[in-house]
Amino acid sequence: MKLSVPGRAAATAVAVTVLASTALLTTGTAAGAVSAPDSANSAAAVTLAAAPDLPVANVKAHLAQLQSIATANGGNRAHGRTGYRASLDYVKAKLDAAGFTTTIQQFTASSRTGYNLIADWPGGDTNQVIMSGSHLDSVTAGAGINDNGSGSAGILEIALAVSRAQYQPTKHLRFAWWGAEELGMLGSKYYVNNLSSANRSRIKGYLNFDMIGSPNPGYFVYDDDPTIEQTFKDYYAGIGVPTEIETEGDGRSDHAPFKNVGIPVGGLFSGADYIKTAAQATKWGGTSGLAFDRCYHSSCDTSANINDTALDRNSDAAAYAVWELSE
Repeated sequence: MKLSVPGRAAATAVAVTVLASTALLTTGTAAGAVSAPDSANSAAAVTLAAAPDLPVANVKAHLAQLQSIATANGGNRAHGRTGYRASLDYVKAKLDAAGFTTTIQQFTASSRTGYNLIADWPGGDTNQVIMSGSHLDSVTAGAGINDNGSGSAGILEIALAVSRAQYQPTKHLRFAWWGAEELGMLGSKYYVNNLSSANRSRIKGYLNFDMIGSPNPGYFVYDDDPTIEQTFKDYYAGIGVPTEIETEGDGRSDHAPFKNVGIPVGGLFSGADYIKTAAQATKWGGTSGLAFDRCYHSSCDTSANINDTALDRNSDAAAYAVWELSE
């Protein structure tokens, strides 16, 4: 994440009580606005979609590969470095074998070549696109396994789960791995800036996952589009995990370019270098008085810098949102 400051329940239905009708994306405005919950509805039981329970071991296996890539390439996976391109090649090979249509988008930043990877799942209404993304680059200081191997591995495993299930949603699914986020979200900005107005309007929601396995984790939900926000909150309510609104990296990750052109956005975050309070430690566990991720932007952001429970919960929450919002 670019900052300016230093087990789920079974995959079958789970009932929770929420103040809304079922969260579904609609065509909305020209920018693809998401319909907000109907305030006239009283509290009603909503059944969570039967999204797959992602094996956290699979997500961790991707992280192990990213760690190996960093180790073999000077200790990082940064923009313009060999470790970044090797990371992209690893993800692309997995997606190609799973039946996705992949595209590499090339751009230049800081006199180095950068790459975005876009993967489309065949089928669904291409006028209604649900897009999920994570930045794949690290800082030069380290391997970037939490920031942001965690988000990248999570959405890769979601994409592979889509393939395993041969999921055929009503809406079209697109996944993205961004380059040069650590330089100021340059890859995602390039993607959005090069979309025609018609193609922008086809994206009905963008979900961002940046740092979802912090070692002293919190459970933070973006408070941007209300329906996407509620979708994540529904999931966490269903597994009994309280959430807070994300403020630490607000507007400082790859959702910002989408939000700035009117595309509905949302996402998850488990904390960077802000300090966990006593109240947060009481409700989430972990250690108060310490950063959510003490290895943020440091050489110690390795495969040892991951909380498996947070990685598991957030990956499953992301999968739930992809299934729920694309139905």
